[in-house]
Amino acid sequence: MAATFAVHAQGSTFKLPTREGVSTTVFWEATPDAKATVLLFPGGGGGYGRVENGKATSSNFLVRSAPYFTANGFNVAILGRPNGKELDFADRVTAEHMTDLAKVLEFVKQKSDRPVWLVGTSRGTVSATAMAIKVPDPAIAGLVLTSSIVRYATPGAVPLQDLKAIQMPVLVYHHAKDACRHCQPVETSWILKGLSNAPVKKLMMVDGGSDPTGDECDAQHWHGFIGMEREAVDQIAGWIRNPVN
Repeated sequence: MAATFAVHAQGSTFKLPTREGVSTTVFWEATPDAKATVLLFPGGGGGYGRVENGKATSSNFLVRSAPYFTANGFNVAILGRPNGKELDFADRVTAEHMTDLAKVLEFVKQKSDRPVWLVGTSRGTVSATAMAIKVPDPAIAGLVLTSSIVRYATPGAVPLQDLKAIQMPVLVYHHAKDACRHCQPVETSWILKGLSNAPVKKLMMVDGGSDPTGDECDAQHWHGFIGMEREAVDQIAGWIRNPVN
């Protein structure tokens, strides 16, 4: 796959041709002797912000926590935007988006032969779930959903997708105080009920962190695991290494 890229001190930004006339950006950071690769799906409109000194700068939970994934021994790939376009809820379940994601997965597999774990947060859980369903590939080892979109009225909500088609380990990681209207903790059980064919499925409801600020659906609130980023990633990484119910 042809791609243009800019090399930084640690990570690199790649611009991949994913459809005719469309390029999707990916941030890639390799880890020596990595056990796996995490493909991170940020929330909101997607993307990982500017890259400065080899690091992505978005305040999104997964993006700002990427160093903790590398510290846990994982390669990190962060999904960017197609032609710089923001990804709304409905965009994330389209055939076009799946085409882009399939190309991104090809790229990730070229960079490393390690198993790939799809890790989404908030609106990114819509994309990660859809990819687990619609982009079958033996390289994909499992799915991690953080701050999942569970509100039935929201386009692409995780419980509305064809969850019975998922046949890989799934972790649902959620903050007990998440007050975002799309991500009410009480509704996360619908995800587990839908995962009838997942060999392992785990709901991990956590309650930690400190000093939430801003909108309840923003990354600096409980929704974004503010103040407990390292703890959250360590728990997620531990489960990836040993997926259990």
